[in-house]
Amino acid sequence: MAPQEVERKLAAILSADVKGYSRLMGEDEIATIRTLTSYRTAMATLIQQYKGRVVDSPGDNLLAEFASVVDAVQCAVEIQRELKARNADLPAAKRMEFRIGINLGDVIVEGQRIYGDGVNIAARLEGLAEPGGICISGIVHDQVENKLNSLSLGYEYLGEQTVKNIARPVSVYRILLESGTVSRRGEVTLPLQPMRPLVASESAPTIALPDKPSIAVLPFANLSGDPEQEYFSDGITEDLITDLSKLSGLFVISRHSVFLYKGKAVKPEQVGQELGVRYLLEGSVRKVGNRVRITGQLVDTTTGYHLWADRYDRELQDIFAVQDEVTRKIVTALEVKLTEGEQGRLGRTPTNNLEAYEYFLRGLESFAHRTPESNEQARQMFERAIALDANFAAAYARLGRVYMIEWAFQWSEDPQIPARAAALARQAVSLDDALPGAHQTLAYVYLLRKEFDQAIIEAERAVTLDPNDADACVTLGEVLSCAGRAQEAVGLVEKALRLDPYYPPSYLFALGQAYYLTGRYDEAITAFKRLLTRNPEHLRAHFFLAMAYNETGRKAEAREEIEACGRLSPSSYIRRMRQIIPYKDQSLVDRWINALHELGVE
Repeated sequence: MAPQEVERKLAAILSADVKGYSRLMGEDEIATIRTLTSYRTAMATLIQQYKGRVVDSPGDNLLAEFASVVDAVQCAVEIQRELKARNADLPAAKRMEFRIGINLGDVIVEGQRIYGDGVNIAARLEGLAEPGGICISGIVHDQVENKLNSLSLGYEYLGEQTVKNIARPVSVYRILLESGTVSRRGEVTLPLQPMRPLVASESAPTIALPDKPSIAVLPFANLSGDPEQEYFSDGITEDLITDLSKLSGLFVISRHSVFLYKGKAVKPEQVGQELGVRYLLEGSVRKVGNRVRITGQLVDTTTGYHLWADRYDRELQDIFAVQDEVTRKIVTALEVKLTEGEQGRLGRTPTNNLEAYEYFLRGLESFAHRTPESNEQARQMFERAIALDANFAAAYARLGRVYMIEWAFQWSEDPQIPARAAALARQAVSLDDALPGAHQTLAYVYLLRKEFDQAIIEAERAVTLDPNDADACVTLGEVLSCAGRAQEAVGLVEKALRLDPYYPPSYLFALGQAYYLTGRYDEAITAFKRLLTRNPEHLRAHFFLAMAYNETGRKAEAREEIEACGRLSPSSYIRRMRQIIPYKDQSLVDRWINALHELGVE
């Protein structure tokens, strides 16, 4: 008998569930079931009206498929507007809010059921949505952005999100149900404005320029004709950002934000407005054999005028000289004054081994993805670089960061990891004391050991060496928060948000923590909620949100967040509290332990 063929099809998948369903059931089972039945009937009716089909509806979940992605999004919008109207008639504690995720993808059909990554991604998107909100994948956004103007929607880009059990990061957008501004990829609405960090729904205004020359380095285009060489052009870009970032006379946008423009056709004035910079460096790299051609041009985003442009045809071994020359040309064009230390650091060659440098660049490419698999690939690349050049300080520093990321993201529970990271960072510092990343790693290691004074010294050293490094600012901010100086931390994290307008979710935790520790509970709540829409499994964000709710008397919501902590980490909070949270003020920890007892946690 021939094996049964698997039936596949392309479908738009809508996944929905109720936020806080366990709490609602615990408070009033009968009323909750009655409301759920009513709401699900309304949803099913709308799904049918928009030519969709309910596939399954277990518990508080609902899964539906559509032949048209436009119909799926229109239906989701109508569902949320209908449920919002119904919730308006209920007390706040009784309202039932659904989160919705929509993806367009290949699915496996088995009878009336559907399976596959297309379905799984929709479920993960649903987990990223706010209560009453909708999150869609990048492919859905591309299909609908110009076809639903009559609905007065906006789209907020949340970046490339790493989601559970999906191999590659997923491009995610949040639908702004009441906004009239549609932002396209490459014209993304800033997810959080640094000076007004808690306004989520407005389109991005022009950001005021800093009081010093400001620049963004867009990813250099790979013209080698080989996609496998992408790592090389990206690495050149990152090296240039790093070199410029260390100059105190410049304001330089972080790698994380500029790489969101990779491969997109954008106008200089658009980038200048979105990132809040006056100047833009763009260019290309062509690498063939042992030859490399690099072009670059410096553009004034306010006028479109080219301040400088040049082309370099060199042997590959001259790559560092080219990077140094580009940096010096920019310094001259913008009339940047260098300190004595900065002058001495320009022109340094990180390694004389080109093969080691190529492995280093491959490691940078993998490290940027921040997944367990890519982190492991980065580790292997940096180790190969070190094997080829035992004096490659930057490779030691990056390898130390790889281990700290593995520890911080809980991809490993090996207790030796912090010590391993510290040893690598110290080796990097012994070879080159001017590597900010090595000092950041040491700062976190000292913080884990609760050696606060030494942690502050290392974190401050990192910021001094690279005043434009958003990560370094956040590191110092977190160290100061834990050391009892949270007021100073607020300014540092807000500076990081300005340096990296499309910042990673971890910055929201640092901001929320600083707000909480300075008694700004409402702002802390908003920051943590924003973080959890982007990373629903962030354990510490759930915990801090619970404590912030408790401080403001919102006990039911505090218990809901503690329940989320319990689902993510079944271990006892009381037993582990003093060991896992490195705060200098132990009375703070005691207050949290008492709060947990009050909320019913043993």
